[in-house]
Amino acid sequence: MGEKATDMGVDVIPGTPASEVLYSDNGSVVGVATQDFGISKKGEVKEDSFMRGMEILGKQTVFAEGCRGSLTEKLIEKYNLRDKSDPQLYGIGLKEVWEVDESHRLFQPGLVQHTVGWPVDSETYAGSFLYHMKPNFIHVGLVVGLNYKNPYLNPYEEFQQFKTHPQIRKFLEGGQCVSYGARALNSGGYFSIPRLTFPGGLLVGCSAGFMNVLKIKGSHTAIKSGIEAGDALFKKLTDPSYEHDSSTVIDSYQSNMEKSWVWEELHSARNIKGSFKNLYTGTLYGGFYKFFKGKEPFHLRNSGSDSSKTEPARKHKPIQYPKHDRKLTFDLLDNLARSGTNHEHDQPSHLVVKAGK
Repeated sequence: MGEKATDMGVDVIPGTPASEVLYSDNGSVVGVATQDFGISKKGEVKEDSFMRGMEILGKQTVFAEGCRGSLTEKLIEKYNLRDKSDPQLYGIGLKEVWEVDESHRLFQPGLVQHTVGWPVDSETYAGSFLYHMKPNFIHVGLVVGLNYKNPYLNPYEEFQQFKTHPQIRKFLEGGQCVSYGARALNSGGYFSIPRLTFPGGLLVGCSAGFMNVLKIKGSHTAIKSGIEAGDALFKKLTDPSYEHDSSTVIDSYQSNMEKSWVWEELHSARNIKGSFKNLYTGTLYGGFYKFFKGKEPFHLRNSGSDSSKTEPARKHKPIQYPKHDRKLTFDLLDNLARSGTNHEHDQPSHLVVKAGK
């Protein structure tokens, strides 16, 4: 997609994070500044590689940072974009890709499997997925809500333990883990969507929290928000009567999103997270949802942040997780090596221990 955009005259600057929002004298957004390059982890300038960041200015700035973007959070606070919405809630999603034999008797390309509950306790929000994908890969993952009560709970270790269940193990045995990753997810849904527009810019995708909690899916809604943003911006900026003003708010984007199928879909799933006081209330509402499809005449709002739900350690006992066998379950450093993540270090190379060796 980047190549297609470049061919159409769009400047694509990969690997360059925006680190600062730029404002005009009247407080409206006029662009972003990119991060300086060549800074050591101690904050010192590297003489051989330092490069000052750039200021990128525009008539409107679209923020598509994903879940809990650093600049997005500053914008939400500055413009009070959550004045009518609930706090955003989050989950951590952990995922491995396994390569299995195509002749594996249980491998079914296209099969999607979901579970809830185990191995977490009944008061912790968690669900899993297994996606069987051609030619011979199984994507397995666990999402844990970050509102868990026990501070000793370790989402990564819960994921490793999840794979040991007989109904999960059987799909992976004989295969090989080839990739690992983790990411934060928005899980507040409909009630946690902030105002989408502000002077000089707007929010799209997971910056706005458009993930469908029921489906654990947000790519389709993010794409639609991008389309609606593009349409609204194009119509406004090409209007012959439009005179550029950095304080312009693209109100049509907000109204068009509220009329779209995205709003309808997220409204239908609005009570999923709120119903989960525990596994039993969540399961009960799940059966209710099967018949009413979100048309129930009541709302289960999100109350308080995730962090406010975590209790003091003195109320809980440490969790003793099983030792990893390095065949089905792995140490975090083993999987870090599979993630493709590289971290700068200042130690001599002969002191660096490679994960998995």
